[in-house]
Amino acid sequence: MSNITVLVTGATGYIASHTIVELLNEGYEVIGIDNLVNSKKTVVSRITSLADKSLIFRNVDIRDYDELDRLFETYSINSVIHFAGYKAVGESMEKPMMYYSNNLKGSITLFEVMEKHGVKNLVFSSSCTVYGNEGESPVQESNSLCPTSPYGRTKLYVENALRDICAADNEWTVTALRYFNPIGAHDSGEIGEDPTGIPNNLLPFIAQVASGKREMLSIFGGDYNTPDGTCIRDYIHVSDIATGHIAALESITAKGFEAINLGTGKGYSVLEVVKTFEKVSGIKIAYKIVDRRPGDAEAVWADPTNAYKKLYWKAEHDLEKMCTDAWFWQIKNPNGYQSQFHKPVSSGVNTGSSMDVVNSPKNSQKARITA
Repeated sequence: MSNITVLVTGATGYIASHTIVELLNEGYEVIGIDNLVNSKKTVVSRITSLADKSLIFRNVDIRDYDELDRLFETYSINSVIHFAGYKAVGESMEKPMMYYSNNLKGSITLFEVMEKHGVKNLVFSSSCTVYGNEGESPVQESNSLCPTSPYGRTKLYVENALRDICAADNEWTVTALRYFNPIGAHDSGEIGEDPTGIPNNLLPFIAQVASGKREMLSIFGGDYNTPDGTCIRDYIHVSDIATGHIAALESITAKGFEAINLGTGKGYSVLEVVKTFEKVSGIKIAYKIVDRRPGDAEAVWADPTNAYKKLYWKAEHDLEKMCTDAWFWQIKNPNGYQSQFHKPVSSGVNTGSSMDVVNSPKNSQKARITA
């Protein structure tokens, strides 16, 4: 694949960083861009260490037409994987203009530059939020599209723009990947999810409770019509999401627009995730059941059949692996990417390294990170 150069937007983000590692391992040349608003440049050095291969990185905002134009003028870009965008549902409710400006305006600017330079192969990072909270699971691509947040609407609006672009110009080939709930981390523990402030997502919050950084997990709703009363979601390992993007990139042959779910096809409840994390970490997670959040769906999981048929892809990792890798990332990086860089090792066994989790009666609620 050494003759194929891929531009990755939002390159230092959670899913993009894992995808770039896979791209480099597969022999692609990668140009990564990010405005570093919600991520850190140190991610780049960790990516290159893991892949033992460098990428070209530029601090570029996708709303900057001139900078994007210079990139396409300078490098022979063949395809684009588009991750860049704000992604917090709650924040989008509070700051909708910020989301529309960045996610919509930025995407349209990118597509304009791509068209100018004749680069018409794109994998778009979409989301299961385009389906909204109605309908039955498993969720199929043919389900009605009714997002309930500005974030979800920006994803759908970009999808619709891409549908129209493909309809008007049959040289475009676009795959929109609607993935469900990415969790976990690279099994080296060197790249993972590094939320700013209080985590919005379940597993980083659990990991921070386990490490003593947070006191307690709040579970929203314990009276749903599910086996244990808590919500059910399709959690999928971030490394599986990454390989899904490679599969989509390599399947770009038929022209036009295609939307495909990436999920495991299995739902796990919030309490299942908590109990599995306790099993792999050996630490009891303090939690409390609080009121439901308005708008939360009871049970949502994917029908990934089209990913099997069209991309020859399926999720490989189970929930225990997702929790193991998330915990390994947490103990190696107690302060996220501000933590000291460590030589990559596997999370599959006790490494005997200086990063040990110590369990004792006095320390049942937290992990001790030894230097």
